[in-house]
Amino acid sequence: MRARQSRPSVARVYSYVLGGRDNYGVDKDLGDYFTEDLPGSEQLAITNRHAVLRAVRAMADEGIRQVIDMGCGLPAEQNVHEVIRQVHPDACVVYIDDDPFVAAHGRALLAVDDRIAVLEADIRDPGTIEKHPEVQRLIDFDEPVGLLFAVTLSFVTDDEDPSSVVQFWTDRIVSGSRTYISHFRTGATREAVATQRKILEAFGRGYFREDADIQACFGDLQIDDDGLRPCAQWRPESLDDGPAPELSVWEELIVGGMARKP
Repeated sequence: MRARQSRPSVARVYSYVLGGRDNYGVDKDLGDYFTEDLPGSEQLAITNRHAVLRAVRAMADEGIRQVIDMGCGLPAEQNVHEVIRQVHPDACVVYIDDDPFVAAHGRALLAVDDRIAVLEADIRDPGTIEKHPEVQRLIDFDEPVGLLFAVTLSFVTDDEDPSSVVQFWTDRIVSGSRTYISHFRTGATREAVATQRKILEAFGRGYFREDADIQACFGDLQIDDDGLRPCAQWRPESLDDGPAPELSVWEELIVGGMARKP
């Protein structure tokens, strides 16, 4: 655990930027760098989180009652199981994270009943996740499943092949299942380059990809008509007849989309 505390954690920094308190000095220092030296960059975390929760609500509205959150991070002000259970009180949720700190906190705060599980596991090893007793107990792969890959594929290298991680699950879920992916998007501005460099330097991984490469992660899934777009503009809760507000340079750097298993 000490080695983990000597360098920032993706999950803890993300939580800190969102207002969470479960973090260490190294996480706060990096979070403060983003908010103070690159003001506005916190929108990557904020708009990503809001879009994830909208995706969960959309899945629930379509009748999906079971979700696997691939890289859940630390508990937030509102969590996946709370959103889906507003529609389906008996919904099952499996939270996955490879950080033991995150998994321990998640088990303490999120696993409030026997229909929720928090597992310490690596999304790059989907076979182990699928065979885990809690996944076998809670997820019925003969029924539609909701899969969340909220920015986690951004931390999978090209050699590790993020599309194959999604494909593993695509081969197992049934027709009508839904997959939501958000991902860092390549940018050419000074701010974008600085953000990309800092994330890679701080975490040792963290990749910004072109839209075509992100879309390729969906494989044979049918991407919804609204396609891949900045998280701030992905199915916003408030719509009016006026023009969409102009995106900041930071909001351009995080995109999301949802797809269906035909």
